Amino acid sequence: MNRIYFGLFLLFSCLVSAQDLTVAADSIQKSKLDLPKETTNVEVSYFRGNIYKHTNDITHLITGHPEGMLISINRQTFGEKEWQQAYNYPDYGMSFQYQDFKNIHLGEAYALALHYNFYFLKRHLQFRISQGIGFATHPYDKQTNFKNNAFGSRLMSSNLFLLNFKKENIVGRFGIQAGLMFTHFSNGRIKSPNSGINTYAANVGINYNLDEKQPEYRTGDTLPRKSYREPLRYSLYFRTGISESPITNSGQYPFYHIGLAVDKRIGRKSALQLGTDVFFSMYLKEFIRYSSVAYPDRPYLDPNTDYKRIGVFVGHELFINRLSVETQLGYYVYKPFKYEIDMYQRVGMKYYVHKKFFGGVALKAHGGRAEAIEIGIGARI
Repeated sequence: MNRIYFGLFLLFSCLVSAQDLTVAADSIQKSKLDLPKETTNVEVSYFRGNIYKHTNDITHLITGHPEGMLISINRQTFGEKEWQQAYNYPDYGMSFQYQDFKNIHLGEAYALALHYNFYFLKRHLQFRISQGIGFATHPYDKQTNFKNNAFGSRLMSSNLFLLNFKKENIVGRFGIQAGLMFTHFSNGRIKSPNSGINTYAANVGINYNLDEKQPEYRTGDTLPRKSYREPLRYSLYFRTGISESPITNSGQYPFYHIGLAVDKRIGRKSALQLGTDVFFSMYLKEFIRYSSVAYPDRPYLDPNTDYKRIGVFVGHELFINRLSVETQLGYYVYKPFKYEIDMYQRVGMKYYVHKKFFGGVALKAHGGRAEAIEIGIGARI
């Protein structure tokens, strides 16, 4: 009889233990489901630095050490999507920038931008690329601010690159970050003058995690693998916008840039490009006519000189998700009017609305001098 009681006791104990394990497992599973797929982090940084003198034309604008504030909201990823794992769980978000140029002619600037943060060295090294819209408080004015040859308009393009050491959750959910940053403000010569301002600076700040619970990082074996081998692809670009010649108040004119490129995908992240551009810049046509009569001391310039230009370029495309970053270095093989240097650069972002079709925005420049902000569409087949 005692054995029967003992057996019933063991059976009851096993059932209770099994039930407890089931409840515990359900609780763990529920807690995992309750964890957010992404978390939110806020950064506040102070920066101070110097204006880089990329041309002697802005010497009079460098009178102090620019300083400002950078406030960022980051969405931290944990590998829910393939691209997040491929790029070591980056952040994406929005930032607000305030900068005092410490110059009475430049005044101050504000910017609102979108950004990506990429991490290295066990997520302690943070690299940010950011692009947005800036606002100048003291743009060029013929009557009241004619010495500001950097900003010809209130609205500008804002670019920021940042390299920080970042440590989270040092005291509770508070952490710190510090490092170097580079900012660029320019209107892409939508309106002259437009020398632009580049600032390099040191920054230091604090960060705070809004979410107490942090999910675990998903690894590569949790998502299906995909092959990125592709044959040669051909891309056709059409880019347009408005720009003005270096002559202030000479008028804004449209431009039309047509490009053709072949590229080879060399992995998940990269493709190498080789292509050609044809440039129809209407402001250049007017600038040639103006130059032919405005500078009698210079060699004769035919006012009917061809304004069109043709260039060849090599490039690289960095695929993130539907978004990609494109950089190109080009050389003019046809340029009858000797204006600017023979090399040009293009840096831009593309968004694939379909695997074959995209839109984007890019900055075309000659060295440190911007020529155009290009709005474009295209196809990659």
